[in-house]
This record gives sequence, structure tokens and C-alpha cells, in this order.
Amino acid sequence: MRRVLTAVVASALVALGSGGVAAGSERAVAGPVVPDVWGLVPEADLSYHGAAVMADGRMEVRVAPRNHGPSRVADSAVRLRWSVPLAAGAQGLPSGCVRVGVAEVVCRTGALAADASGERIEVGVRLRGRPQEVVLEVETAWSGGTVDRNRGNDRQRVLVLETGDAYYF
Repeated sequence: MRRVLTAVVASALVALGSGGVAAGSERAVAGPVVPDVWGLVPEADLSYHGAAVMADGRMEVRVAPRNHGPSRVADSAVRLRWSVPLAAGAQGLPSGCVRVGVAEVVCRTGALAADASGERIEVGVRLRGRPQEVVLEVETAWSGGTVDRNRGNDRQRVLVLETGDAYYF
């Protein structure tokens, strides 16, 4: 199953013009790995913060990517995964986002300078049925050839209730 999802994400990133994915472990580095002048793979610490609101079977998600450094990231992508399937048919996703599974969307975050925030990503999706609660997972899908040794802050999980209230992560 993991290999199938990796292939799906790789296809999605190619469609976005971001390159392929080289898998192998939890610390897989996606895309071309370009060593720095000392022959080391650049390191960056990506994190995501934002909010999610659910009402009437629709969820709106805002995600702000940040790179804590020390290296810049040439390009990257964030994965949004819901605990319930998305509704069938077109979702009207923003530019740079693509649906890669029954309950997953991958969005390009673009280049991230060291110690800087990226552009906020806003995604609205329709969920199958009208769930009363959904778990949203946010994590790095592709790190632009950098290694992130602190994976704890780029993996967020938030329970969102169907209240119309914002749930922050």
C-alpha cells in the first residue's frame, strides 16, 4: 500500500512540475539530492501551522508552511489527509494542489528561504456524507531534496468537529 501511495504522490508531483519521489524509508528524500559544497545533503526544518473549519459537509483548511533552516528549500509539498473520504467529483482545488487519493490532497508550497514563512495555502473540500468529526493530518510530502531531522513539527493531527468553529494546529 505504501508503494502505491508513493507512486501516486510521485505522479502528482510530476504533474505539478516538481520532480519525482525517491522512496526507501521514513526519511526518504524526494527529488534530486544536490549535495552542498562539503558533499552533505542540505538540512531544513519544515513546519506547518494553520486552522480548519468544518460545516455542512465542507472543510476549509488554511496552512502556513515555515522553514526553520538552516538551509533553504528549493521547492516542497505538503500532504493533507482526512479520516473520511472526499466527495466524488471535482473539488475545485487551488492551483498547485492535486487530489492523490480517496482522502488526500498534495499542495506545492514553493521555495522556502531559511528561517522564513511561505505563502499561505487555502484548500476547501467537500467530504463524503456529513460527518460530525474528522481527523485532519498535515505533513511534508516532499522536501525538495533536503533532509528534515526534526519530523515532529511537520506532522500535525487535529480533530475537527462539525461546529463551524476554527480548530488551530
